[in-house]
Amino acid sequence: MSSLFEIFGNDLLSLMASILLVIAYHLFLRRKIRKDPAYTVGAINRIARTAWVETIMHDGNKELLAVQTLRNSTMAATFLASTSVLLVIGVLTLSEQGGKLEATWHVLNVVGAKHPALWLTKLIFLLLDLFVAFFSFAMSIRVFNHVGYMINVPLGLNHKMITPAHVATHLNRAGRFYSIGMRAYYFLVPLVFWLFGPHFMLVSTVGLLFVLYRIDRAPKILVMDYSDTD
Repeated sequence: MSSLFEIFGNDLLSLMASILLVIAYHLFLRRKIRKDPAYTVGAINRIARTAWVETIMHDGNKELLAVQTLRNSTMAATFLASTSVLLVIGVLTLSEQGGKLEATWHVLNVVGAKHPALWLTKLIFLLLDLFVAFFSFAMSIRVFNHVGYMINVPLGLNHKMITPAHVATHLNRAGRFYSIGMRAYYFLVPLVFWLFGPHFMLVSTVGLLFVLYRIDRAPKILVMDYSDTD
């Protein structure tokens, strides 16, 4: 066990540090959302989707708008799911050429292990991440399709399970799957840099979290004072 840690120690430490940084970041976001429900863009989107469903279902003249909006969301998720499949094929192709590329990819790997088993392990992590992305986008498409049927049911039928609140819950569930798929895409960055060395993965994780914070943080509302203007 100690000999394995001596060989793969730097890679294991960098991997654990990256995972802990990601977990700490999302715990930080969850704590902020509890204090301020509009702290992140994702939280605002959930509020907006709920209001949108209520507006569509109470106004019987916006069926076409509902279909077009859900169609756009479904097409985006379909494109991203298809892209993840292509990336899976690319990773599998890369695994066949590991022996040829190993010397080139490890030129800058000064602190990590260069064992072939570790190379395959890195590719397995890439595959797992891409499969998470694929299934998340596929589930998002599935739920978007369900919402497309439910949102156009007239409220006059008084169906207990097809209320604006129930439909909004399904739509927000589809949005959650879509967000998970996008996160899986974002986490490809440190996993790809891990192929070049564990120190690259750790640095790219820190950089990714900085970018994610800029993306996740909802913009502050600027209140302008026009009292002195002509």
